[in-house]
Parts: sequence; structure tokens; C-alpha cells
Amino acid sequence: MHTCLRTYRFEEIGATVDDAAGEAFDKTAKILGLPYPGGPLIDKYAELGNPKAFKFPDAREDQLNFSFSGLKTAVLYFVQAQQKSNPNFVQEHLNDLCASIRHTIVQSLLKRVKAASQQTGIKNIAIAGGVSANKGLRAALAEEAIIQNWKLYIPPFEYCTDNAAMIAINGYFKYLKKDFASFDCAPQPRYSV
Repeated sequence: MHTCLRTYRFEEIGATVDDAAGEAFDKTAKILGLPYPGGPLIDKYAELGNPKAFKFPDAREDQLNFSFSGLKTAVLYFVQAQQKSNPNFVQEHLNDLCASIRHTIVQSLLKRVKAASQQTGIKNIAIAGGVSANKGLRAALAEEAIIQNWKLYIPPFEYCTDNAAMIAINGYFKYLKKDFASFDCAPQPRYSV
């Protein structure tokens, strides 16, 4: 039996400056008083709301990089201001708030995926991690894939795991190879290829 292995080269062309999209979902959910993990709850309530009910700022633009800190701050200040005149504002508008937050995050990601595809000519698009379970993101990418003629790879829901699961499996394989780090090494939040 002959096995053919392909080698792929990855190059980072854009990244988050602060929080990833999943963290933006979780942190805005916390502002709305939703329990952790809030991303799946925002997705659930968003299905029942109007995505254009409230306008929140797009992630800070820096070519293909993005930052969701402005979105989180905007949601926080908006909710605080609304609750001054109506303490039940979040409960009364939860679906629309979630839909508007989801729409903002999804459109921000979609804009960057489109720009990256146009800049590189790449037509094979894949998503992964916990945020890939987001129904709004899946639908927006599927719709855009038809327009842009992309080949889209979206994992089944059971494989849309948090980064912690990916780190754990990497640790497992390192354990099997007896590839252990010393206790004096420092963590690296950004890995360079």
C-alpha cells in the first residue's frame, strides 16, 4: 500500500489584535448578562432577532487584521445608556441585541475573508474552532461562497471545538512522543511558523 502525503505551507496574512471572534461573542454576552459560554446563546437568540435593529461598529480595520475591543466597548456603553432610562432594556430587546452583535461580528469576519481571497486568489476557504459552530457565520460564508465561487470547508457541529480541545490533542501527541518542556520555559501566545 502506497501513501501519498502532501505538504502545505501556511502563511499568516491577518490576525486578531486582541480577542478572537469567539471571545468577542462571549464577552458581549457577559455584558448582556448571559452565562458563559455566551457565544452559543447569542447565536440562539440572534435567530429570533433583527440583525439591523442596533448598529455597532465594525472591528477596527488594519488591512486584514482586526480588533473587537471597540465593539465590546460600544455594546457596554450602549447597554449602560439604555438601562439608565429602562432597567429592563436588555431583557426586552435581547433577541435584537444578539442579532445585531452577531451580524456585526460575522460581517467583520466576512469582509476580511473576502479581502484575503481577493488579495491572494485563494478560493478554498475553511473555518475551524468553536466559532465555526455559529449559524450566522456558517450561513454568511455559504452565501458568499456561491457569489465568490469559493470551495467552502465547514466542519460538522461535533467538530467545532474550542481551541482548548486542539491544545489538548497537541499535548497528547507530544506526550506520546515524550516531547516534554522544562519547567522554566515561558508560554508563547503567538507561534511563529
